Amino acid sequence: MKENIEFYKDISIQNFPLETIYEKNDIFEKIPGNWYVIVADVENSTIAVQNNQHDQVNLAATGSIIAVLNLLKKGKNKIKIPYFFGGDGATFIVPESIRDLVLRELLLQKNHVYNQWGLRLRVGAVSVSEANAQGHDLRIAKARLNDFMIIPLLLGTGLNYAEQSIKKAANAETENSQTIEIPNLQGMECRWDKIEPNTKEKRIVCLLVYTDDNKLQRKVYQEVLTKMTEHFGTLEERQPITVNKMKLDTSRKKIRNEMFAAIGRDDLSYWLKNWMVTYIGKFYFKYFDGGRAYLDRIRKLSDTLMMDGSINTVFSGTPEAIAKLTDFLDEKEKQSELVYGLHVTHSSVMSCYVRDRNNKHIHFVDGTEGGYTSAAALLKSKKAKLNTSS
Repeated sequence: MKENIEFYKDISIQNFPLETIYEKNDIFEKIPGNWYVIVADVENSTIAVQNNQHDQVNLAATGSIIAVLNLLKKGKNKIKIPYFFGGDGATFIVPESIRDLVLRELLLQKNHVYNQWGLRLRVGAVSVSEANAQGHDLRIAKARLNDFMIIPLLLGTGLNYAEQSIKKAANAETENSQTIEIPNLQGMECRWDKIEPNTKEKRIVCLLVYTDDNKLQRKVYQEVLTKMTEHFGTLEERQPITVNKMKLDTSRKKIRNEMFAAIGRDDLSYWLKNWMVTYIGKFYFKYFDGGRAYLDRIRKLSDTLMMDGSINTVFSGTPEAIAKLTDFLDEKEKQSELVYGLHVTHSSVMSCYVRDRNNKHIHFVDGTEGGYTSAAALLKSKKAKLNTSS
């Protein structure tokens, strides 16, 4: 089978609203069987969050993506791959030719995370052909959200199958905590303070929606996305990142967390340099046109919606709108069309990958007080009940 490393790069970009894209079955292309799903996720992340390690869990996930993107940046062919941030982990779909390179980088991240924070990062790979052989579909499209942001849209249960298989296989693994080498995490930044919604009455919502029926997914997700637009407005209107609420955190603790996540050690020159840049940045973003333009680009380059065979999204809304959406999801759950996990909190948190200050930066968004991890714990418990009753 020919590998076709250009597969994802060559997929046409759709400029329709997401609800419209999910109405069009022929837009989604079948992923080649010799591509691989690679997963890196924090084991027992719910317990870690309960132990006040939410920032570390988030950085472990963010760092996994940064390590892989920095690896791909070095390659001659500039291979493009889809990836997904999940708060407590990251998932990638890669061609076979770079599978081992990506796994090696993630194993370095695995040991780095364990050495720094004692967190266990599960890492593994499953081929798309294996998922297909077990009856799990994997199809993909690309959508333009705005002038700067293009995201992958995945259909099928193949990713969920791969994640569960990898988790089972990883349970017996142990960390090699003596490994000193760390992955290339250049560009990792996490200096933004918690970001409140644009009005006092709004809350931040982390929502996960999943259906295990390949035939129902397009219909169900289209209906959920339509209902979200009805109650919360467009993706832009429900954006949780508000420019006038963004402020940099110059505290030693904040920069120290980033320093250990990025380079794995205490370094006075790193701390002083980045404290100075952050301190100056507070004035640059407030008083200069270029700074305000950068803040606007951050909003547009914030990863607040992931469609990885499920819906994973962070958005803002009023308690009344949240109640209406919850009623709708409850009814769909009763009809056995979906299961969902929802976490409501007061602020969002953001970690960043900055290659340059123009358009090459990505911002990963989660909610406070557990965010995605808390929503995922609820979703997992519902899935377990369904499996027990079936």
